[in-house]
Amino acid sequence: IVSEILRLNEDPNVQGLALDLPESLYSSKVLNAVKPEKDVDGLSSVNLGRLVHGDVCDCLVPPTVCAVMELLEDIGGKKVLLVGARGAEGAALQSVLQRRGAAVLSCHWEAPQLQSELRHADAVVLGSTKPHDVPVSCTKPGATIINCAHDPLPEKHSYGHQNNPAAEKTVGSLAVAMRMQNMVKNMERWIQSQQYRKWDLHSLKLQPLSPVPSDIEISRAQSPKAVDVLAKEIGLLTDEIEIYGQTKAKVRLSLLERLKDQPDGKYVLVAGITPTPLGEGKSTVTVGLVQALTAHLNINSFACLRQPSQGPTFGVKGGAAGGGYAQVIPMEEFNLHLTGDIHAITAANNLLAAAIDARILHENTQSDKSLYNRLVPVVNGVRGFSAIQLARLRRLGINKTDPETLTEEEISKFVRLGIDPSTITWQRVVDTNDRFLRRITVGQANTEKGFVRQAQFDIAVASEIMAILALTTSLQDMKERLGRMVVANDKKGQPVTAEDLGVTGALAVLMKDAIKPTLMQTLEGTPVFVHAGPFANIAHGNSSVLADKIALKLVGEKGFVVTEAGFGADIGMEKFFNIKCRASGLVPSVVVLVATVRALKMHGGGPNVTAGAPLKKEYTEENLQLVADGCCNLQKQIQITQLFGVPVVVALNVFKTDSPAEVDLVCKIAKESGAFDAVPCNHWSAGGKGAVKLAQAVEKAANQKTSFKYLYSLELPIVEKIRIIAQKVYGAQDIELSPAAQSQVDRYTRQGFGNLPICMAKTHLSLSHQPERKGVPTGFILPISDVRASIGAGFIYPLVGTMSTMPGLPTRPCFYDIDLDPITEQVKGLF
Repeated sequence: IVSEILRLNEDPNVQGLALDLPESLYSSKVLNAVKPEKDVDGLSSVNLGRLVHGDVCDCLVPPTVCAVMELLEDIGGKKVLLVGARGAEGAALQSVLQRRGAAVLSCHWEAPQLQSELRHADAVVLGSTKPHDVPVSCTKPGATIINCAHDPLPEKHSYGHQNNPAAEKTVGSLAVAMRMQNMVKNMERWIQSQQYRKWDLHSLKLQPLSPVPSDIEISRAQSPKAVDVLAKEIGLLTDEIEIYGQTKAKVRLSLLERLKDQPDGKYVLVAGITPTPLGEGKSTVTVGLVQALTAHLNINSFACLRQPSQGPTFGVKGGAAGGGYAQVIPMEEFNLHLTGDIHAITAANNLLAAAIDARILHENTQSDKSLYNRLVPVVNGVRGFSAIQLARLRRLGINKTDPETLTEEEISKFVRLGIDPSTITWQRVVDTNDRFLRRITVGQANTEKGFVRQAQFDIAVASEIMAILALTTSLQDMKERLGRMVVANDKKGQPVTAEDLGVTGALAVLMKDAIKPTLMQTLEGTPVFVHAGPFANIAHGNSSVLADKIALKLVGEKGFVVTEAGFGADIGMEKFFNIKCRASGLVPSVVVLVATVRALKMHGGGPNVTAGAPLKKEYTEENLQLVADGCCNLQKQIQITQLFGVPVVVALNVFKTDSPAEVDLVCKIAKESGAFDAVPCNHWSAGGKGAVKLAQAVEKAANQKTSFKYLYSLELPIVEKIRIIAQKVYGAQDIELSPAAQSQVDRYTRQGFGNLPICMAKTHLSLSHQPERKGVPTGFILPISDVRASIGAGFIYPLVGTMSTMPGLPTRPCFYDIDLDPITEQVKGLF
């Protein structure tokens, strides 16, 4: 019985449970197995406790108790005797009667004082069947007797004088009606619970220290809320989260259906100027902004961030949880594995890679008949096509469902993909910076029968499956995108897809949990979605559409969702608008453009900034001329934002070496250059309190009318779309395609992929293709060395120069500082 109750508890289609069991089975174990919110009978300890404490609005009164109260007339000040009323029902009855003003006495059938009490009671409630061997004398004349035993008393039992009989009533049918009433109440509650609810979020207090400790020390000094508590605070239902440990949970996509009529909140993008190799703090600004909005201004807000790859975590950059007093906690969980999404992508990607090579091997070594017998085997005497094989037959124009009816020609078309090995674009992946996998040879074992080819590994976040995860809008959409992924061309020059290989369903199975965003929290206890982390060079470098969509529903119409784009505005923001917004249909309200005095000095002619090397004095001492000269890059990025018709607020991420005059100069120039506002921020050292002015500026900017527009029409030719980006965004004079790039453009156009958006793969360290050219380069020709396609993700990506998809480890990687305390199991050295 308990197992069945637990199963029904987890069934989202069951909103209430009523128990009809023999009296002997109404144990606390059985009653408490029912979830309180599904307890129609109101007999669980949680429901009973609320009833006893007077929380009538939060509980259901047991049907039998309701029936008794209906049958009893005004009982204020009267004496009511409960006989044989045991357990939860008896306790509930006693509580309700006392609240109505009755004097209640309870006794069991064998109690020596029973006969005496019967003579004095104004009303008698029988909670169980009278034993045959218990003698009962007369009740008080005119007393009401109510029988609510599960087995009605035989008619021969009489409790009153023949001349003045007691009024005996049975609750049977009335209790059934009351149970139906409870069912209605429970359904009303459920319907109400499905509606949007105002947040009841309790923020966590910060006590910033000076000097600011390391990120991991700050993270560990804060005690995060349990994730189920956070989920309840922001209006998530119990069956909408899947908890991973204490501090993270997956959120189910069913929420989108539940809140489909709820208006979206405001949509804010955090982008940046062209950064130094050290980064300028976009993630920190994102986290600081939502901490300010929610913890300090009491405005619902959500941060949506990318999941970091283990490549940079153990390589050169370190973690990506924000920093200082504006970060996601626990930061070690954020940076290590999280809920396994990247591992799922790795598994799916490599399954497809294995399928490609295996299919080529089998086609090279078997006849058509042998291939057909293995691809469509006889099982229990019957040969049948799988669903994905039937779909392939339809694409080939073969409208047959019986495997025995295919002609030899049709069998050959069906079994042979004819992959040209020289055109394979699908690579294996691993989530580690491993430079020696940039070029490998596969197939050297004797069992592969001489099928040897050159291949490579990419880092896992460069997989097209990661880009699909970030752009998908539903499980069905993800399946379709996975199926459309082009992995190679056949020997006739036609694309070969994952669907052709028959692997789409298996990929979707591996990705079924990864599609759900992961809920975490900031240092101040405000909610964060961490989901997807596509490589910001060959993909669009933004977190997922699904995380943004769910967050926009949860924050409500007056709330804010703050998401971050990778690299500078010329790359991450442009891709956000032209690729992500097209996929999602969402319209941005504000762009927050992050700048630092350090980066502006570099653009003004300052010396090179190198990761791991001390900063030169130009960056640690006041130099207004360098700042003024470098603001040209800030002005250009503001102009790029204005191309899309969205208001921009400049967030100046202040470092302790920045002088007040430098800060004032940047804000002045930004506002003169068309920014809605420019605000210095100290969230790294002060948490959300240090970003309150930024939050207020964003709130005001979000109330401005926007005229959002895409940069180009998808109907334009591929080359023209590339040219528009190069000229209008980067400031190039023109573009120049290599013969290989032009050949690929012609091929993709011929194959029907010409109407996809463009995802430029370019260095993030300059507006041009040359990393050393800072400021605002002009008059340059942008070289396009190659053009590739992510058809499943839905974009064409031109390569500007060479683009590595597998980073390497530096001489002294971050892992030198990472350690684990074997006693406390605490991670050390992440930053």
